[in-house]
Amino acid sequence: MSGNIEIKALLPHREPFLFIDEVKRVEENEIETYRLVRPDEFYFAGHFPGNPILPGVLMVEAIAQTGIILALIQDQTKRSKTPLFAGIEKVRFYRIVRPGEQLRIIASIISAKAGFYKFSGRVFVEEELACEAIVTGVVR
Repeated sequence: MSGNIEIKALLPHREPFLFIDEVKRVEENEIETYRLVRPDEFYFAGHFPGNPILPGVLMVEAIAQTGIILALIQDQTKRSKTPLFAGIEKVRFYRIVRPGEQLRIIASIISAKAGFYKFSGRVFVEEELACEAIVTGVVR
């Protein structure tokens, strides 16, 4: 399964807080998505003037959104629910991300129980690791 997944049919997020442009690949327990970091994003006005850098927390949000897409593909009964953050662990940032770069986000489900999902996620720019985190989300 790939590219033809309608992101807005799965996620309640909308611009300017939707951080997934395309689902590239879905496997049994792993998903790969993409996001182009656009130069006109709202947060660049203050982060930082004259030196725009993607806030690291938005890479973590992209991991969470990617993981939730996978969870909702696997369990269609949760699609009418609102996904929420429940935890973030072991976050590491490895490189600065600039406007015009494309994020490749890979997430896999570590565990799923009673609407709680724990995801392992990595964000790449080309082949370079930019961020990794374990994210817990709840959908009930």
